[in-house]
Amino acid sequence: MSTALSLLVLAAVLVFAVIRPRGLPELVAALPGAVMVWVLGLVSWRDITRELAALGPTVAFLAAVLMLAHLAEEEGVFDYAGAIAGRLSRGSAGRLLRVVFIIASVVTAALSLDATVVLLTPVVLTAAVRVGVRPRPHVYACGHLANSASLLLPVSNLTNMLAFASSGLTFAQFAGLMALPWLAVIATEYLVVRLFFAADLTGWSQHPILQASAGRPGFALVVLLGTLAGFVVAEPLGVHPAWAAASGVIVLAAHRIVRRPRAEAAALVRAANLPFCGFVFALGVVVLALRSSGFGGLVDKITPDRANFVGLLAAAAIAAMLANLVNNLPATLMLVPLVAHSPGLTLAVLIGVNVGPNLTYVGSLATLLWRQVLHSRDHPPATREFLRLGAATVPAALLVGVAALWLGLQVSAMW
Repeated sequence: MSTALSLLVLAAVLVFAVIRPRGLPELVAALPGAVMVWVLGLVSWRDITRELAALGPTVAFLAAVLMLAHLAEEEGVFDYAGAIAGRLSRGSAGRLLRVVFIIASVVTAALSLDATVVLLTPVVLTAAVRVGVRPRPHVYACGHLANSASLLLPVSNLTNMLAFASSGLTFAQFAGLMALPWLAVIATEYLVVRLFFAADLTGWSQHPILQASAGRPGFALVVLLGTLAGFVVAEPLGVHPAWAAASGVIVLAAHRIVRRPRAEAAALVRAANLPFCGFVFALGVVVLALRSSGFGGLVDKITPDRANFVGLLAAAAIAAMLANLVNNLPATLMLVPLVAHSPGLTLAVLIGVNVGPNLTYVGSLATLLWRQVLHSRDHPPATREFLRLGAATVPAALLVGVAALWLGLQVSAMW
């Protein structure tokens, strides 16, 4: 009964998050769901407070990174990236795809997948139209890379942030072990996308309208690079990376708030997306109820406990399947405590929950948001095409990503 009730509440929360009737935030369903599992006795108040305390630093980190991405957009970082893509393409759809892969991978890794979905995808769409090429391969690349290119850093994805807290790894160790899987997955995505959209990538634009020049946002780029360096330096000193992100926000926001204090402060609060932060807290409570039920016990039984190649591949495959069943955020919350004893298995789970969502729309909230962004700009993705591309990329990317992780773990063990 506890399993059925927990699954029912989680399903209701996720359906609401997918549909978002009247544009209401996900918290509108998640908060009552969290209250319900407590009232029904599926979780104790003591366990809830522990879960919220554990999620607190990660959610604060999320809010700071969202504000940082907003300020980067305001400073013209994404327009500058679009201008570079347009100029370097020189009317070639294939060349533009290569540039988009590089830019989207870097943006996702450094500023989180939300920045790629919400801020970079429209810029890439505009750049492709102005260059005079078909935008489909390029916007699909943004959607896929928002998930799969988020493997590199703890800050790249909320799933990474949740796993990093319990992995026992330093920031540098995490990035070092995930660098090779990140490159391998991106290369696989590029090869498959290139073949899948071969007809759209042949030839050159006859009358390319190159992206207009955008001024280089030197100050913002320096602050972003300094913030990334702060992530690496802060963690070994016992300082949570959220403080480094907050420092970057303060430096970038300072001169803007001085000019327009009320408007800029309000924009920053909106950028932090506090309703979504609350949704993460509430969803954590709902998933805690499911994790404590028979379903959690079943997942525990099938989750491997050894970080050999077979174990890593099994962990990634289970994570990918679970992400497409219940979304990758609940899947992460459920699986990470089960593999926290092994950094290798934890990273394999991240490969599964970050690459797996490219298989279906419901795999991640980022994919759903990407779909909404394209619909709002009259370039809706075709469901059948999305599913076919996912079926072509996800299995191959999972396999090469896990193989690269296994190789990295063997090398690190030698040292």
